[in-house]
Amino acid sequence: MSDLTNLTVAQIRDGHRAGDFSAVEVAEAFNANVAGAKVLNAFIVETPDHAIAAAKQADADRAAGTLKPLSGVPIGMKDLFATHGVQTTAASHMLEGFVPRYESTVSQKLWDAGCGMLGKLNLDQFAMGSSNETSYFGNVISPWRRKDGGNAALAPGGSSGGSSAAIAARLCPAATGTDTGGSIRQPAAFTGISGIKPTYGRCSRWGIVAFASSLDQAGPMARDVRDCAILLETMAGFDPKDATSLDLPVPNWEAALSSDLKGKKVGIPKEYRLDGIDPDIDAMWDAGIAMLKDAGAEVVEISLPHTKYALPAYYIIAPAEASSNLARYDGVRYGLRDLPQGAGLQDMYAATRAEGFGPEVKRRIMIGTYVLSAGFYDAYYTQAQKVRTLIARDFNTAFESCDVILAPTAPSAAFGLGEKTADPLSMYLNDVFAVPASLAGLPAMSVPAALNREGLPLGLQIIGKAFDEQGVLNAGLAIEERAGFTARAEKWW
Repeated sequence: MSDLTNLTVAQIRDGHRAGDFSAVEVAEAFNANVAGAKVLNAFIVETPDHAIAAAKQADADRAAGTLKPLSGVPIGMKDLFATHGVQTTAASHMLEGFVPRYESTVSQKLWDAGCGMLGKLNLDQFAMGSSNETSYFGNVISPWRRKDGGNAALAPGGSSGGSSAAIAARLCPAATGTDTGGSIRQPAAFTGISGIKPTYGRCSRWGIVAFASSLDQAGPMARDVRDCAILLETMAGFDPKDATSLDLPVPNWEAALSSDLKGKKVGIPKEYRLDGIDPDIDAMWDAGIAMLKDAGAEVVEISLPHTKYALPAYYIIAPAEASSNLARYDGVRYGLRDLPQGAGLQDMYAATRAEGFGPEVKRRIMIGTYVLSAGFYDAYYTQAQKVRTLIARDFNTAFESCDVILAPTAPSAAFGLGEKTADPLSMYLNDVFAVPASLAGLPAMSVPAALNREGLPLGLQIIGKAFDEQGVLNAGLAIEERAGFTARAEKWW
């Protein structure tokens, strides 16, 4: 094979199984790409030895006739997943140097299936951000560039920006991501790849550094829909160590993939037609509607009347849960400890948290602590939870008249690094289309559908009924086949 790093997960799996190449050849090729792309800053820790060891085992298993489902496939692991013996930081100074003695459930499932790890991928600190600019280890740079003659560095999206940039740059064929309010889907859209957030509870949260426990959900990111289906089958499943884990069988999503949508109805939410939206986004959305019609679907208009309240409700609920989850980082048990000379316990708490958390994490802790405080709990947090219930109810009503919902993934293409950092509200608005599905706990996927006038990728989002990942994947496949998106970033790194 001339370039093994251009292969998809399915092609690597099947090619290795057929003996077209060895797993070691694949691992070495991706290790070389990782080593040659440090300027992108996609990885916090590189683990070439892990990838080679898994590849050698895959080759031995092939010789013995004991291949596993993903033997020979190396992947990237978002540095929010605990990995035994490998530093896990959540891109924070607070956890710098922390080496877990345990493995997250999702990563263990992937290793058990035969995957190797190319490294731990960069992200927004504690998964808080939409541009991968809040990482203590520096921002990730998208491999994409605008076709304007300049070379402005672009955001790869966030928080899973390391994952999206690494896949787009062919540093790994696939990667894990986590999605709290769009952190799989938005970076996928920004970099021209696919990513799916499954139904809340499909993938165990055990061993994932928590941001907002009622919203966090792991999912796969890859170059196409089939690869996402393949990885999700391995990542999903009941876990007794996670109280929110769904005790449901894992379907064979890959085998059931079909782009024939005859008899299906696709809902178009009128509230997502925002004033002043980028015309390229509207044009892509209209093109996506035509694609699904061509696949046999009937298109119907639906209403999600509480959509306008989703973003403010999210930015009350998520920081409130983050404030609670991040209280454990106090310098006592693990992680950073800042103990000034002659300081008492309270001084140590304050110094450690001041030093360990970045500005965006501190901002969200402050917001969360405020909305949970006496006198404001009912006015803010309780009200936000009521709105969340209404948003979920809107989706339930909409799904009485449609099978899936089609919308843009993000309100714009990738923006330049530094363009929105001075205005947190502008940054938060990037999640406007992604947050409603997260609040409702629904499966949702982004697939690349077009390039804008500047030559940057745009993504379409499919939202499905709870537990209907198959419907989401099938609609995504229908778009993928008709959009024919094959564009990739021109190499400059």
